[in-house]
Amino acid sequence: MTMGKGCMTASKYFLFFFNLIFFLFGAVIVGFGFWILLDNQTFIVALKNSTDVKLACYILIGVGAFPILISFFGCLGAIYEVRSLLSLYFSVILLILITQFAAGALIYFQKDVVNEQISKVITKVLDKYSGNSSITEQAWDFIQTNMECCGWIDRTDWSGNMVIVNSSQLLFPCSCQNISLISGNFSDSGFCEAKTPDWPVYDVGCAASVERWLLTNIGVVLGICLGVTLLELLGMILSICLCRNVHMEDYTKVPKY
Repeated sequence: MTMGKGCMTASKYFLFFFNLIFFLFGAVIVGFGFWILLDNQTFIVALKNSTDVKLACYILIGVGAFPILISFFGCLGAIYEVRSLLSLYFSVILLILITQFAAGALIYFQKDVVNEQISKVITKVLDKYSGNSSITEQAWDFIQTNMECCGWIDRTDWSGNMVIVNSSQLLFPCSCQNISLISGNFSDSGFCEAKTPDWPVYDVGCAASVERWLLTNIGVVLGICLGVTLLELLGMILSICLCRNVHMEDYTKVPKY
């Protein structure tokens, strides 16, 4: 079954605009990867010293650059009706879709391993916390204060902190303190002195707070994932329809520079 000229034209431009969206999507991913690497303001800083996190950023940039390149070929194949480019485009989008499902399944079934690796990274950060208000320490204070949590798993993550271990006083991280258990002025950084060995801090760890945030916003996360998947499927359908209705390669349409 072949499409009429009007349908062909409409499909070409639909595919072109789809690839424009795909290009922007890739650009956002690349920008996010660079933002994590260059960010010195937010809680992301707390994880940046990890080699694994830096590697993940480079992978993220690479993954984002890939759609940018593919969308270029998709636009070229659609506008100039180059069948080989449309076939290549369809194959690559299919591969990306399969990879996304495989990566999602891997993360889901290996979530305990991922959580363990994050816990190790954060434990090293907490052990070296000195209260000198470095960028990394400010980021971690920001997390604990705003998420009302203490440590990654729980307060015992602070048990290896060198300042607390070597101090003759009963110190605890100020950003952990439960404001409902204290009165008067309080600090949200550095160390505070406890009156008893039972720290007046939050019982919940930040891992639980992050998980709770994800569950609260699960609809948004799933909506974004579903939207991206539908866009990819639309691109595949349009490209294969165009490919089947382009009967001859005409490379003379492609501009020469």
